[in-house]
Amino acid sequence: MTKTYQRNLMKFFCILFACCSLNVFAQTFPIKPVRFIVTYPAGGSSDLMGRLMAKKLNDLWGQPIIVENKGGAAGSIGMDYAARQPADGYAFVLGNIGPALINPLLSKVSYSMDKDFIPIALTASGPNVLVVPANSPYKTLQDLLNAAKSKPDTLNFGTSGPGSMSHIATEMIMREANIKMTHVPYKGGGLALIDLMAGQIDFIVSDALPAAEHIKSGKIRPLAITSNARTSLVPGVPTFSEAGLPGFAALSWWGVYLPAGTPKDIQDRYHAALVKIMGDPEIKERFAALGVQAQATSMDEFKSFLSSENAKYSKLITENKIKSD
Repeated sequence: MTKTYQRNLMKFFCILFACCSLNVFAQTFPIKPVRFIVTYPAGGSSDLMGRLMAKKLNDLWGQPIIVENKGGAAGSIGMDYAARQPADGYAFVLGNIGPALINPLLSKVSYSMDKDFIPIALTASGPNVLVVPANSPYKTLQDLLNAAKSKPDTLNFGTSGPGSMSHIATEMIMREANIKMTHVPYKGGGLALIDLMAGQIDFIVSDALPAAEHIKSGKIRPLAITSNARTSLVPGVPTFSEAGLPGFAALSWWGVYLPAGTPKDIQDRYHAALVKIMGDPEIKERFAALGVQAQATSMDEFKSFLSSENAKYSKLITENKIKSD
């Protein structure tokens, strides 16, 4: 037996052992607690969804799923933290449209969504709703658009901050309707809603969940939702297409990502688990109460979706010269 033959034989057995070890690892994964990174503080929509998902994964895998809230910088701090975790499957992140897509388009961030992450599945999506004060003269979306066309820059809209989804969605409205209005940025959507109810601003495109409470109390009036179909969270409210802006849609969305380099077998195990838990009737019901639809796309579908969203928003941000501050 020559030395070359011995070396080649040794390499073969090493590779075989490594492959078998990875396969066994994937089959037994997880064997210890798993950390689930949420890029916003406790109490918000992302946190509530993350904790519901963590409970179902805990039940499925038989291991604690520990939610880590890493808020700040509109979600970018959490994404940076997630990007620096070991690629062993024991840390994953719930990234939404803000830190996973909009933030990198608006400013320089310390992570790369293409290089640092593996998108596993789109897990939730939901509409925003355009609302006006209860005593607003605008009864329909068309009323508001007509007023904006007749008096450019006189209507003002609130947002939860420059570059936020409420800002981006309103910029899309202005582009599609060929109108101009004045931006009034706030440090959060809740503050904008307070001023809206006080009549200080003309309208805001808000997350559906916080707006629904004030809609039910009669303090604000909904004119249209940003999804392709109506939602039970704000029943009777038309879509933008139905209300006079055909083809308009601007959804908030959330998806699960793993650090780049995570073994394919572990990726597949995550995806299979997400398909199972996101199809659970309790998850669907609880997510619907938050104003979003629970789902679990294939990895290829998620990648295609991300590509489409990136093309849409990068064009909008470039053409309208939108800044984060």
